[in-house]
Amino acid sequence: MLFNSPVFIFGFLPVFYVVYLLLSRLRLHFLSLLWVLAASLFFYMWWNPRYLPLLLSSIVVNYLIGRALLAASGGRKGILALGVVFNLALLGYFKYAGFLAENINALPLAISFFTFQQIAFLVDAHKGRISRLHPLEYAVFVSFFPQLIAGPIVHHSEMMPQFAKARRRVPAAMQAVAISLFTFGLFKKTIIADGIAPVANVIFARAEQQEAMTFMEAFLGVLAYTLQLYYDFSGYSEMALGLALFIGIRLPVNFLSPYKAASIIEFWRRWHITLSRFLRDYLYIPLGGNRKGRVRRYLNLMITMLLGGLWHGAGWTFVIWGGYHGLLLVLNHGWARVREVLRLPPVPRPAAIALTFTLVMAGWIFFRAESLAGALHLFQALLWPQQPGLEISRLQELLKAGGQGASFVALTLAGGLVGVFALPSVVTWHLGGQGRARFRPGWPALILVLLMWGVILYQAGGTHEFLYFQF
Repeated sequence: MLFNSPVFIFGFLPVFYVVYLLLSRLRLHFLSLLWVLAASLFFYMWWNPRYLPLLLSSIVVNYLIGRALLAASGGRKGILALGVVFNLALLGYFKYAGFLAENINALPLAISFFTFQQIAFLVDAHKGRISRLHPLEYAVFVSFFPQLIAGPIVHHSEMMPQFAKARRRVPAAMQAVAISLFTFGLFKKTIIADGIAPVANVIFARAEQQEAMTFMEAFLGVLAYTLQLYYDFSGYSEMALGLALFIGIRLPVNFLSPYKAASIIEFWRRWHITLSRFLRDYLYIPLGGNRKGRVRRYLNLMITMLLGGLWHGAGWTFVIWGGYHGLLLVLNHGWARVREVLRLPPVPRPAAIALTFTLVMAGWIFFRAESLAGALHLFQALLWPQQPGLEISRLQELLKAGGQGASFVALTLAGGLVGVFALPSVVTWHLGGQGRARFRPGWPALILVLLMWGVILYQAGGTHEFLYFQF
């Protein structure tokens, strides 16, 4: 079941919401949490029932290991090691075993996300950051459907206090923010991301076939995927925030206008924020972080990003993408040091944003390509085009890919660029500092939301999976 599917929007979500609010108003806290758990497991099972036992067994084993960590007076490192090995073995078998790595459809949904989330929980339990552990609350913490499939990767301390107390009534202002966030995210996914996708799909497929292409064709393909991934992931992230707010739960922000970043360091503070946080807190810092000199710091950055790339998928393209970003981070930190020593002025922000965006675009080629040969073929078309020039007929054929009209795709690409660089972040507009709402319900907001729903219902052409579901 997908957030953007009719069965979810017009079936699952209204039933879930009405029953939850009814139980909460009756102050049936235990039953309301039990309902959230049941709905979340049903949501997960809808995708593939045979993987539900995997999720349940992971929850049970990690809960028992967490209880053992809280109760143990000695041998805590051994218990933690057992828990980490269990989770990594589960992830390694299902995600990286050769016969499954070649068949992405066999990958259990969300295994990367709920595995990392539970590793973080075990480490926090080992460090004494958890004082209370309730089985039902823990099960909801792991399986909560708004963030189960593609994040954010949440900390126990962020969610458990919220699950421990149920709201009798969700304020109207919070409901308005929830509806608006969900609508903006759905619009981004169904109209912009899915509207751009055919262009990226055609170009990357042609690259895998080693077909000759012009610079403009290759550039449009890479730009299309750059925008598709942006709006697909930001759309999911905003829908997840809105779905949680429907019942008064605040998820951490996971996406904050990353293409406006003026450096690769800033990009990783804005893109998949909770994954960056996990890699920093549970990998980079334990490796030594920046505490053991610059050379060790750069090595730690490379190791962290290589493993971050491998987390996304079992393939050399993902390893290269992770190593590429590791190298960019090393160069970024090195350049910051040179500027500090030589007292050089900063690069003008517009130029820094343009450079960062270009470097990120180049990295997405490895991220999207199905093979190293396909990625290199695209780079060749960009740097040494086999067919110089631009044929208008070929460009029109490209823009019509997937049944979309050329004018619609061109308008979507242009609008996507405007949204990335000229418009404020949807999350920033809706939520201020410390989670305070900036969004104010009223007629203008209502009209905007209704207009977006009109476009969604008129233009959306089927239900398409979110890109991060495959990771």
